[in-house]
Amino acid sequence: MKLSAKIYTTIIFVFLFAPIMVMLLFSFNEAKSLSVYSGFSMQWYKELLSDRNTLHSVKNTLILAFAATVISTFMGTAAAVGINKLRSKWYRAAMNTVTDIPMTNPDIITGISLMLMFVFVGRLVGASTSLSFWTMLVAHVTFCLPYVILQVLPKLQQMDNALPEAAMDLGCTPMRALLKVELPEILPGIVTGAIMAFTLSLDDFVISYFTAGNSFETLPIRIYSMTKKTVTPKMYSLATIIFFVTMSLLLISNFVDNDDRKKLREARKSGKMHD
Repeated sequence: MKLSAKIYTTIIFVFLFAPIMVMLLFSFNEAKSLSVYSGFSMQWYKELLSDRNTLHSVKNTLILAFAATVISTFMGTAAAVGINKLRSKWYRAAMNTVTDIPMTNPDIITGISLMLMFVFVGRLVGASTSLSFWTMLVAHVTFCLPYVILQVLPKLQQMDNALPEAAMDLGCTPMRALLKVELPEILPGIVTGAIMAFTLSLDDFVISYFTAGNSFETLPIRIYSMTKKTVTPKMYSLATIIFFVTMSLLLISNFVDNDDRKKLREARKSGKMHD
């Protein structure tokens, strides 16, 4: 590797991770200052644990992210299986295009359009409040769903189509063949898609801001409301915890992908040796 490439890579990593390192450092700062590090202290983490409003918003965020992950993973897996079974190339291309729209569409456009739809439907049914936890859940499932499909569909395409057919020849019903043969083969994609859905739902602000009701506040919305006044150092502590949780999920996702690639390479090698 050339020296210039090493220098360029180092600059990129410093540019990406320097703000996170500063935040991590000052989350342990004894004083409130962001320019002077006066000493190591855990007081901001202690204050964070005593802040009921912030902890309640964290609880809301986790509930929303978990619910959106479960629903989008189930629906995304079913949609990927259905798309993979389509015979028409044009119909499959159309479905892939429709699936990609929520990912390419700007978040602010998605948020505003969903808000208008929820308000319109709420007035039609005579609801007292159009926006609530349920509207946020629908919105989060909407933008998480394509990422699950994007992770599961390639695993289905890599799978040997003869496997479920062989299982049905041996007496399995189509549903049993799906549960016993296809799902174990695509499980790494399902796990990766679920992790991506959880992390995306966890830190979403724009879409949540437009679809949230007054009775349900997530952590990103609370942090945004605090920036209008001042962000206390305990928010640095909370952001540091979220960073390490997200990093752990990404490492798990990469580990699952690497393990799946290793098994695929071993299967191909054994197939060549058998031939």
